Amino acid sequence: MYQFSYNEIMEDGVADAKERERQVLDRSIDLLMRARDAERYGRDAIEAIYYTRRVWVRFIEDLKQPDNQLGDELRANLISIAIWILKECDRIRKRQSDNFQGIIDVTTIIRDGLK
Repeated sequence: MYQFSYNEIMEDGVADAKERERQVLDRSIDLLMRARDAERYGRDAIEAIYYTRRVWVRFIEDLKQPDNQLGDELRANLISIAIWILKECDRIRKRQSDNFQGIIDVTTIIRDGLK
């Protein structure tokens, strides 16, 4: 029978959570790239914006939790980034912008920081 320390289990849990976050961000990036490359605003853009908004709203909810283990400054910075992404998504949805690449770039930086 195997016995694991609490720290080993928690490290595995954190690693699994980071991997899931990377996968979610990868999916968002893929959808945004497809929307960016589309001829016009259509189904791809709607799907990308909807998915990306859900991801970042959920991240904000998680970052606001008192038991979130990230430092206050990092949490505040990530919330600021999330708010910018949500505003850009709204501008794209209203067809005031087509800045998919900006959202892709920022999301890629955040995803790569999860390693």
